[in-house]
Amino acid sequence: MKKTLMAGVLLAALASFGAQADDAPASNAADNGGWTGSGEFGFASSYGNSRSENINAKLGLSQENDLWKNNFFLNGLRSKGEVEVQDQQGNTVDRLTTTANRYDTGASVGYKLDPRSYIVTAGRYEHDDFGANLWQGIVSVGYGYIALKTDRTELSFEAGPGYKRYRPADVTVEGANAPVRQDTQSELVGRGLINYKYRLTDNTALEDTLLVEAGSENKYYQNDIGVSVSMTRKMALKLGYQVRYNSDVQPGTQSTDTLLTTNLVYNF
Repeated sequence: MKKTLMAGVLLAALASFGAQADDAPASNAADNGGWTGSGEFGFASSYGNSRSENINAKLGLSQENDLWKNNFFLNGLRSKGEVEVQDQQGNTVDRLTTTANRYDTGASVGYKLDPRSYIVTAGRYEHDDFGANLWQGIVSVGYGYIALKTDRTELSFEAGPGYKRYRPADVTVEGANAPVRQDTQSELVGRGLINYKYRLTDNTALEDTLLVEAGSENKYYQNDIGVSVSMTRKMALKLGYQVRYNSDVQPGTQSTDTLLTTNLVYNF
């Protein structure tokens, strides 16, 4: 599937809305218990010599005050592209078919022991029709520590044991009429999270998050890095790059997936 221009083209259509949002009074996280949030959306399509469509959306909520450090997220990705298939007459034709269909959601609840350290419980669930695992879910408990926090920089760590269940992707077997379903597996894992934020300028910020879920059977790593540029108090444009790795995959499935996005962000 050929790559296309991303969702930055939506900026012009939403510029007037962003200007109105900028005129509104700025929200104060201290007035609502420390809650803040953001939503992202990106869309791209191409028609002509090649056809493709893809959409991704993200929602994130976070809370931090004297007692709590909580987070919630919901992400979705769906893509279609032209692939060569054989019709009923045996002719090779191009058809627009789904090439990516994934969503994941999760939350963490952290209770602060002091201004820097906290106990955290976390859960995550992911479904991916084209990934190494059809679905995977994990719950964990651990210890978190805010190593650095200034007006421009924040660095925090989380680590602890967890329990993971997952179902590997179906396997295509020669001579079988349909892909062979794989059994659900489970194992104890170690979960680690590193989150780094740095404000480059007054309107430009960088964030990098590394997630590790490592067990004896399967090791999962995910790194998300993004740079956002604020256009108004509420609206921003964000360039993101994600790398996902599974150590144990089925034949014909790659261990590493990457995703490059250009999204419009609304902060609230």
